[in-house]
Parts: sequence; structure tokens; C-alpha cells
Amino acid sequence: MSDVLRVALILGSTRSGRFGPLVADWFAGRCARRPDLTVDRIDLATAALPDQLPDLDEPRPEPVRALGSRLAGADAFVVVTPEYNRSFPAAVKNAIDWFDSEWAAKPVSVVTYCRDAEGGHGAAQLRQVFGELNAVPIRRTVTVSRAWQRFTVDGSWPRRDPDLHDAVEATLDQLTWWACALRTARAATPFVP
Repeated sequence: MSDVLRVALILGSTRSGRFGPLVADWFAGRCARRPDLTVDRIDLATAALPDQLPDLDEPRPEPVRALGSRLAGADAFVVVTPEYNRSFPAAVKNAIDWFDSEWAAKPVSVVTYCRDAEGGHGAAQLRQVFGELNAVPIRRTVTVSRAWQRFTVDGSWPRRDPDLHDAVEATLDQLTWWACALRTARAATPFVP
């Protein structure tokens, strides 16, 4: 078993003119500084997941099978999502609902960003949803409030933000700890839903 952990970084915004790729680039860059992590970036805007779920005995469409294998191979998940109306977008819920065992016994964290609010509502709701799927939502998340004021057009930070830096490091430390512990547990015993 490799010491490097695979983190599926799921970009949840599908809106045209979206800001999410800048936030995802920034967070992926922070992950890249850690030799124990490798990132598989998944953009829901290009994943081509159908909006309608099939009946239980119907086969999964090809885009679902393709994304499912990437999720199954991940050791941990980070969902990068905007907060819309005190929640997360429908594309994120659709992506979650297509899968089941792929999420189980793996840690999940959330990076939320918002325009004017302080944020955090979407992350709280995602904890509940992922918990229902036997994933392990970790306590640490990152909230980028007033994101449009923090990023420059090229996606860099206009000023140093030590609080946000500390939040990212604490989140990655906790995500890594849980990913290692749960990977060891999954290898030792089969997960029982």
C-alpha cells in the first residue's frame, strides 16, 4: 500500500461564469505542497452525470461508471462548493446520490465559498448527507467568506491571510489522519454498512 493518499477534489459549481475553479486551483495548490497527498480533480460541470437516477435494477450510464471508479479509488474527499441560499448546489447533491459504497468509510471535508455571507451552512448540511452514506465527515472545513474580495483575477491571493492558511493546514492534517486510519481499517476488515 502506497504512503501517498488520493484525495478526490470535487468542484461542485456548474454555473456559467463560476468562481469555483479559482478556489479549487488554490486548494489543489495547497494540497500539492504536501508529499503525502495526490489530488484527482473532478469537475461536476464536465462530469456529464444525468439528472435523473435510474431504478435500482437499471445499469448505470457510462459517465456514472467512469466517475464511480475514480471515487472508489480515492482515500478521501474534499468538496469545493459555493453556498447558494444557505445551502449547496443541486449538482453536488446529484453527484452524491449517484453513489453509495464509493463514499463509505472514507473521510470528507468541505471547502465552501460565498459572495457576501460568512458561509458554513452548506458544509453543515453536507456533513449530514455524507454521514447518511457511511462516509466520515471530519470536523475541520474551510470557509472562504467574501471570496470575490480575496482572489485576484489570476486566482492568487491579494494579501496574506494567516487565519485561512491555518484553517487549510488544520483541515489537511485532520483529513490525512482520518484517511490513513480508515484506509488501514478498510484493508484489515470489510466495511459493514
